[in-house]
Amino acid sequence: MASLFSRSANTKTRIALIALFVIIVGVPTLLMLWMRTPYITGAMNPITQPVNFDHRHHAVDDGINCVYCHSTVERSPYAGVPATEVCMGCHNQIWANSPQLEPVRRSYLENRPIPWQRVNRVPDFVYFDHSIHVNKGVGCETCHGRVDQMARVYQAEPLTMGWCLNCHRHPEAYLRPVDEVTTMGWRPDRPQSELRRELRKLYNVQSLTYCTTCHR
Repeated sequence: MASLFSRSANTKTRIALIALFVIIVGVPTLLMLWMRTPYITGAMNPITQPVNFDHRHHAVDDGINCVYCHSTVERSPYAGVPATEVCMGCHNQIWANSPQLEPVRRSYLENRPIPWQRVNRVPDFVYFDHSIHVNKGVGCETCHGRVDQMARVYQAEPLTMGWCLNCHRHPEAYLRPVDEVTTMGWRPDRPQSELRRELRKLYNVQSLTYCTTCHR
């Protein structure tokens, strides 16, 4: 009587099972890894803006504090972008006739906002409050990188859930005095571990990792 299965049946079955395992496990894994690459997160990709605004010049050469332009960062979920009137407060006297500032002058005269392009973005289902982070001692550069060294601003960090949770699990590693929040390249004047433990206690910083912290 002829055999019901060929001699290669076992081998073919093993190959099929391995292929099925690769499809079920490997494909989702690759997709999750792909979603964390800069191609998807947008990290390290300089954004072209309607005005050639150089943060290096304004923050370093002119010594303008972050809060001067992002004026709502200490009291609002949103850092905000400066109104054209803020720009013209200086540029109606400085470089007033520069061709580079034509979009700013046109915005001011036509009473239309400059269409700045957003650089750092989290999904719509994520709630992020700038003010709570700033007032607890999380520095601007912790999330935004050394903006004072960027000709064109780019997203310095991936802003993924895992990246956020690393901070939320151990917030003391990222704290600094509140009056140093906007200082780029800040370094503590004493051991970081000692200072940051004190700051966590002083600012009552908690490790908030439950879902509704960010997903509301």
